[in-house]
Amino acid sequence: MQDQIKAAGATFVTISPQTLEKSRELIAARKLSFAILRDEANALASRFNRLNRLPDDLKQLYLNFGVDLEASNGEASWTLPVPGTYLIDSAGIIRYANADADYTRRPEPQDLLAALETL
Repeated sequence: MQDQIKAAGATFVTISPQTLEKSRELIAARKLSFAILRDEANALASRFNRLNRLPDDLKQLYLNFGVDLEASNGEASWTLPVPGTYLIDSAGIIRYANADADYTRRPEPQDLLAALETL
């Protein structure tokens, strides 16, 4: 899909609250070819009201599975952004948006490419 995005003249980036060190580790481990920008302390997600605070029981479950958001994100809020996919044109206008608190529900790649081709 990365090649098709480039062919359309677009750029793919991810925005994450993870520390730069954690993002570098992820890029190396998964051999990613796109940029991961940092949303420190989820400031951007908070600004757009796209932030979820994990309740104590879920925080404990994450810790039981070895997931420490405080360590990964470099701050103690135990918040996660609502996962979203956005196509933004060269004028900065959002032309496609999909955000769902359930991270397993994501747009299909072919739908994104079709939306990208309309820009």
